[in-house]
Amino acid sequence: MLKTENIQTIVKEQYQYFLLGKTQTLKIRQQNLKQLKELIINHETEISEALDKDLGKSKFESYLAEIRIVKKEIDNALKNLRKWVKSRYVSTPIEQFPATAFIQPQPKGVVLIISPWNYPFSLAIMPLIGAIAAGNCAIIKPSELSPNTSKLIAKIINKNFEPNYIKVIEGGKEISQQLLQEKFAHIFFTGSPSIGKIVMEAAAKQLTPVTLELGGKSPCIVDKNINLEETAKRIVWGKFLNAGQSCVAPDYLLVNQSIKSQLLEAIKQVIKEFYGEEPAQSLDYGRIINEYHFQRLSALLSPGNIIIGGKLIPEENYISPTVIDNISPEFPIMEDEIFGPILPILNYDKLEEAITFINERPKPLAIYLFSNDQKQQKMVLETTTSGGICINDTVMQYGVLTLPFGGIEKSGIGSYHGQASFDTFSHYKSVLKRSFWLETNLRFPPYKGKLKWIKRLLG
Repeated sequence: MLKTENIQTIVKEQYQYFLLGKTQTLKIRQQNLKQLKELIINHETEISEALDKDLGKSKFESYLAEIRIVKKEIDNALKNLRKWVKSRYVSTPIEQFPATAFIQPQPKGVVLIISPWNYPFSLAIMPLIGAIAAGNCAIIKPSELSPNTSKLIAKIINKNFEPNYIKVIEGGKEISQQLLQEKFAHIFFTGSPSIGKIVMEAAAKQLTPVTLELGGKSPCIVDKNINLEETAKRIVWGKFLNAGQSCVAPDYLLVNQSIKSQLLEAIKQVIKEFYGEEPAQSLDYGRIINEYHFQRLSALLSPGNIIIGGKLIPEENYISPTVIDNISPEFPIMEDEIFGPILPILNYDKLEEAITFINERPKPLAIYLFSNDQKQQKMVLETTTSGGICINDTVMQYGVLTLPFGGIEKSGIGSYHGQASFDTFSHYKSVLKRSFWLETNLRFPPYKGKLKWIKRLLG
């Protein structure tokens, strides 16, 4: 474990390096982004292997959700970075004439990225791309709960970038606590709301700005006017991707009572179609990250009526794709984000009832609505609040890099992806530039006799 003084030294040396300006030119930022992409391409096989060891992820899922999205984020930054770094000129009032005013993005300094275990590669590298694009130095603390991926990220970064520029520091919560005692220009944290509170409390002592990517119980509303088979496919895919361990997974279903039985039968058939008669034997279905989370999820299987799945293999940390009916809002499964392959079902008769149910609870990271009725779509858009909304699909909004991704209140603070990542790690400095000519002296004392002229000229 790194000693406290070593962490202090690393942070201090990164600040010294940042002040040299070596991270800030457009050319350097582009070079570093290209180098990062090349390293990812060269280590694709190792990345997939590490994710398989940590979470049982298939190669397809690893590529789609962890590798490809990172490469696309780099491509997007490289394509747009020249535009992002430009100053934006704004108008000036008449009393400032002659003058120009502009907003200049500049890097914040040394930033800390604390990443989670559920998508341990992409959720460490995605914010790093924004930090590099914005011209910062960065320290990354990967999750110790996904040790194989953490070790690989450290290998890729620490062997190919100067430690004074980008440094991966591995370790448990003690290392995180030591890092949080240091002064950073920005802290980017992805994880649970409970740990997010700790991060925010530590940041507040240093007056450090934070981005908190948390999660919450993202509801999925299913109404009558839908394509039933496609709806079932998209719900099953989004819920059981990564064995349900996704911050944007549908947490529970709110289903119109009139189509509930049909939807449940369709979901049952789709699970069989996707993962076979025995999902434990499927190469496309993952595992729970560790025994603690396996036990936590197992305890949520009752009360309620398990109508699909419910099979457990403790020695593998395996929980089959599970659907539970007869759920009460007071059940433990409805208290916190599930973060696993268990899908509770609740009913409603009118859409207004579903909206009220959602609005009575903390604002979620995402709301999903399946309905082809444009009036219903408009109603949900206008009467609910969430980090984002996806209509007639699940999870897919995360892959639209032109959409800022983030939560609100308990589900998060701030956003990233695309230009939003650049904005997150940039300070937008306001600049006014004036000339020495044409000075009227009206604003300078003594003021006697000047007020009437100020009123005439400026109103």
